[in-house]
Amino acid sequence: MTKLTADIKANSELFVEETKDTQQVWGLCNEEGDWLSVDSSEFEESEVMPFWSNEADAAVHCVDEWAEFSAVMIPLDVFVEDWMITLAEDGVLVGLNWTAQLEGSEVEPSDVAKMYL
Repeated sequence: MTKLTADIKANSELFVEETKDTQQVWGLCNEEGDWLSVDSSEFEESEVMPFWSNEADAAVHCVDEWAEFSAVMIPLDVFVEDWMITLAEDGVLVGLNWTAQLEGSEVEPSDVAKMYL
């Protein structure tokens, strides 16, 4: 059962709490090793790579046009120390704990990294 709600800020806070507890982050990756990223709904000319704090909430999205993807775990330290640097260099935003309706925050990678300080 998902803990995600219509409260986007609360979902982002839940992301940090749960990932600190489990030391795991979940993203969507296909068999070719391509990670899911989508056009931003908030910022023109920007991409967002969504991540979730648990496998079940990530896996909900592996249907329809994203059916080729599956939920893949990323260790939290690798996510914070490596992924946030790479995404910042590439100008890609980070989506945190999007709901099944694809509602959620779009955050600068540097701001995500600061959530763990």
